Amino acid sequence: MIDRRLFIKNTSLGAAGLGLISAFPGFSQTLTAPKPYVLPRSTPEKQGISSSSIQDFLDAVSISKQEFHSLMILRHGHVVAEGWWAPYSPEHRQQLYSLSKSFTSTAIGFAVAEGLLSVDDPVIKFFTDELPSEISENLAALKVKHLLMMSVGHAKDSIQILEASPSGVTWEKTFLSQPVVFEPGAQFMYNSGASYMLSSIVKKVSGKTAHEFLRPRLYEPLDITDATWTENFEGVNMGASHLRMRTENLAKSGQLFLQKGKWNGKQILPEAWIAEATSKQIENGKNDSSWGFGYGYQFWLNPPGGFRADGAFGQFTMVFPEQDTVVVITSESIDTKATMQLVWDGLIPAMTNAIMPENMANIQQLRNELKALKYDPPRMEARSATAARISGKEFLLDQNQFNAKAVSFRFNGDKCVFILKEDGKPDIVITNGMNYWIREGNKKPSPHSLFSLRRIDFDSIVAASATWQDENTLLLTWRFIETVHGESLTCVFGPDKLTIKFQFSLARLQGKPDDRPDISGRIKA
Repeated sequence: MIDRRLFIKNTSLGAAGLGLISAFPGFSQTLTAPKPYVLPRSTPEKQGISSSSIQDFLDAVSISKQEFHSLMILRHGHVVAEGWWAPYSPEHRQQLYSLSKSFTSTAIGFAVAEGLLSVDDPVIKFFTDELPSEISENLAALKVKHLLMMSVGHAKDSIQILEASPSGVTWEKTFLSQPVVFEPGAQFMYNSGASYMLSSIVKKVSGKTAHEFLRPRLYEPLDITDATWTENFEGVNMGASHLRMRTENLAKSGQLFLQKGKWNGKQILPEAWIAEATSKQIENGKNDSSWGFGYGYQFWLNPPGGFRADGAFGQFTMVFPEQDTVVVITSESIDTKATMQLVWDGLIPAMTNAIMPENMANIQQLRNELKALKYDPPRMEARSATAARISGKEFLLDQNQFNAKAVSFRFNGDKCVFILKEDGKPDIVITNGMNYWIREGNKKPSPHSLFSLRRIDFDSIVAASATWQDENTLLLTWRFIETVHGESLTCVFGPDKLTIKFQFSLARLQGKPDDRPDISGRIKA
């Protein structure tokens, strides 16, 4: 289980923008209009790729069974295709996992440009109060650039060791106490603890978190107003993960790197830093896998050329300078190699350097297909005689690891209202559409609420549906649309008893059972 101290605070950047869009049929929503988009739109053909090629790509995505949540394709600085698989939608932030690392690297780039540090600075220089009593030769030789290029010299990734730091012990002290068994810079080993240390260094030299430091330098010039980045108990952004951002804002960051640090005619990040950060700094394979073509400063190199920011379960900002293209994907993929291969094999070869004739029928067909992208909720029976018997009744739960005390179900027309009670906390109320999604008013209020102990470690708007599998079995399906993941609860009702069985979305995709025990309860007398 992830240490709960990680999730003490989420820092936000301006208003959260939690309006809900009503463009998709079949679920209840309202909308607060977002700020005007900065990126220009164009037909694919005007930018040298056919609409039919993008349709073929979407067909390949569907066949692949990878669960895309959003897609944005930029060519020559123009958005030529964009889509969100309902109930996901454009105004919501997306959980980025390790794609966050590239923003940490960018914060370091700004700090280097301003003379606050050098990539050749020794890491121990910044942490004089957290050093071990004996400093090894390898630790003394560890430089900022070794953190950036994932060549610390540790025997394994240190992030879980940092998360398990004893109470009152800083993560920096824990990191610096780990044996540096290999010469820094000698070999690549993916190390999320290194990314955390970079975030900590930004705070050391600037007095601001990486998130705050990026605000005037990156977010404001690119009109990014709604990102959040979790801090640990020390008030340091996680660095390796836990950044959330809208799909279009990811596309803006990719376009900035494609334009070598220039935005709206102004050089906001030095071109030399972009070149350094996105070129091969260390070998990480034999060019025989999507992760084996070299690594830069918290960026991966793409097999067909260019580079990418890359997060678990298929969060990608891919940049292809030769094609003048950016591709952004958010998803819950169990085979991210297959996700990338769809881009390598399908999109990139279809791009040309010439304007193509516009076939309006194909263009309109693509637009219609992009608007129609969706994930339907499970649909079985909308009604059961059991609903009238249990509606409004409270089920007192047996002792459980979630400290959940009671649940109730209230059926009203085509809605099922689920209420969860916990000691000392407000009730959590989730309104489920019977055989359709409802988002309005549904909120996962904290990182580990609604029975989640890991992975679903953010608050989130919830798209919720309910359906009867049989007379006594109610299936609740929740998509936490500001995270990567979701949840299913199978509620089995006896004469006076309830059993809740869980299935994490990733377990569903992998065809595996959930690792959480069932919860039982009885109707309150």
